[in-house]
Formats: sequence, structure tokens, C-alpha cells
Amino acid sequence: MSIKPILFENGTLKMIDQRLLPTQELWLEYHDYRSVAEAIKTMVVRGAPAIGVAAAFGAAFGARDIFADDFETFYPRFEEVCAHLAATRPTAVNLFWALDRMKETARTHRSLAPDRIAERLLLEAKAIAEEDDRLNRTMGRFGERFIPEGARILTHCNAGALATGGYGTALGVIRAAVEAGKKVAVFADETRPFLQGSRLTAWELMKDNIPVTLICDNMAGYLMSKGEIDCVIVGADRIAANGDTANKIGTYTVAVLAREHGLPFYVAAPLSTIDLAIPDGSAIPIEERDAREVTHSGERNLAPEGVVVRNPAFDVTPARLITAIITDKGVVQGHYAEGLRALFRKG
Repeated sequence: MSIKPILFENGTLKMIDQRLLPTQELWLEYHDYRSVAEAIKTMVVRGAPAIGVAAAFGAAFGARDIFADDFETFYPRFEEVCAHLAATRPTAVNLFWALDRMKETARTHRSLAPDRIAERLLLEAKAIAEEDDRLNRTMGRFGERFIPEGARILTHCNAGALATGGYGTALGVIRAAVEAGKKVAVFADETRPFLQGSRLTAWELMKDNIPVTLICDNMAGYLMSKGEIDCVIVGADRIAANGDTANKIGTYTVAVLAREHGLPFYVAAPLSTIDLAIPDGSAIPIEERDAREVTHSGERNLAPEGVVVRNPAFDVTPARLITAIITDKGVVQGHYAEGLRALFRKG
């Protein structure tokens, strides 16, 4: 079992409010692109693939609400809708991939009336959501062979069903290993400052009865030194052409620790997360979020008033620290520049 955080039912987009988990399971409803954009920006929905799915539905809503007589009038307004959605989160490339796909769908059907184009765009959004779940399961099957029987796996942030259209990327590989009959156990970093590991990953795994132990971010090195961790698997928000990988802040630290202790470090992400237009990690834009995420826990202030804060939401792990990149088209190990490009040539 894995939860689907995004549902489309009877013309309404429903998303579980991930800011409230695990103490409250609240589903919010969305009917227009501006409210979907706000949900992405404020992290009601998060995780690169899930953001892409949500943005696709937002674009479809925006197209539906455009009143135009012809494509030439419709399309510039639709581009404005997509630009508004694109401005919400700069790092996760799946957002831009989904919006580009929606724009391409609109152009493909330019001979239709605008209301018919909007219908095709809604179908495309549904297809993106359905494909995400299917591709994650394919990725899980490719990746589970790297998970040995009895493995104790460290993961950082949440790359599970909540971060996707369902099933998960990094957690999808773990789920696939369990479905293959392997007994595994997971260590989940809490993932400061937004606590996706403690609030979301632990909650997801407990829902699926997969053994999970929650640890603070600064405990990973100690457990590795004690021989209590066998491998690391994480998701990704953007992978550059050379294999450098942007993921939740703290991932780079975990990768350095894994290398020091001789542990394999795996990245699991769909093809849509790979950005061949970016040569290396130095060109990946890193989102800086509100200082309040660091200084507060809910309404409680944890820091001196007025203290200077840095809050980069992501960091970049160099390709040299990555053992393998697991995708829905196969696995790349080493020679990432060649291997990642080859994935796009597969049928």
C-alpha cells in the first residue's frame, strides 16, 4: 500500500496537506491555477515528481478558464499561466518538464477550438499523473537488485509516495525490495529544517509496516561508524548532465559520510528529473526559503530575535560520490555523461 497525495475527482484536484502530517491528515481542494501555484509554493505539495503532477493540473485549470476565440489569442495567455506556475519552485526540474509538456500538447492541438484544447490538456495532466506511478514502479524493479537481504538503509528527506504521484522514487526502490520478499530496515534522517524525514518518511513507512528508525541528521555518521548502516538511497530534484545531483539540503553531507565509510550511495529519480541542458551541478539554481523555517517550529521561536539565517533548501552531490543513478529507463553506474544521455535514446 502507498498513499496517493494527489487525486483528481469530479473536476476537483485534491491534495493532502503535507505541512500538517503526521498529526493531521487534511485533504484540500483546488479548482484554479493560482491556488495550485500557492500550494506548490507553500509546500502543501512537495517532492519534484509530485510538483510536476500538480503543476500539470494547474495548467489544465488555467487553460479551461481562458476565454478565447482562436489559438493565437489562447496560447499567449496559456503561457502566462505556465509562467506563474513555473515561478513557484526554481530547483525541481520536473515542474518545468511538466509545464513544457503541457505547452507542447497545446501547440500540437492548435487547430482545435480553445475549449477543446483545454480538454486535451486535462487529459494530458491525467496521463502525467498515471505515468508517474507506473514509472516509479518500474524504477523500483530496476533498483531493488541493489538492496541486499537484511539491508539497513539510510534515506534523507522524503522520496516516497508523498513526493510523487504514488509509490515513490527512493522509497519506491525500498518498497520493491520488500515486495520481492527481502527483509529490510530503514533509518530516516529527520531532515531539518522542514522535517520531511520525521514527519513524512517515517509516517509513510509505518503505514506500510516497513521497519523504520528515526534519527537526527547529525547521527548518520555515528551509525555508519558503528556498522549499523549498509547503504544510502535518496531521491533527486534535478540531475545535471554529468550526474551531479541536487536534492534536499543535507544530502551532500550524507554522501560524503557514505564515501568515508565505504557505503554505496544511490540516487533514484525518473527520467524527467535529468536536465541535460545543465552541464554540471554548479548551474543548478538553489532555492533559498524563508528564515522562519529555521528559527521556528510551528509558532514556537527557537532562535534569538533578529539572528541572521541562511536557509538553502537544496545542495548538490557531486557525481563522483554517487554509486549509481536508478531511473525508470535503467541504471547508470559511472560515466554519467554518456550513460544519462543514452537513457534518452531508449524507446
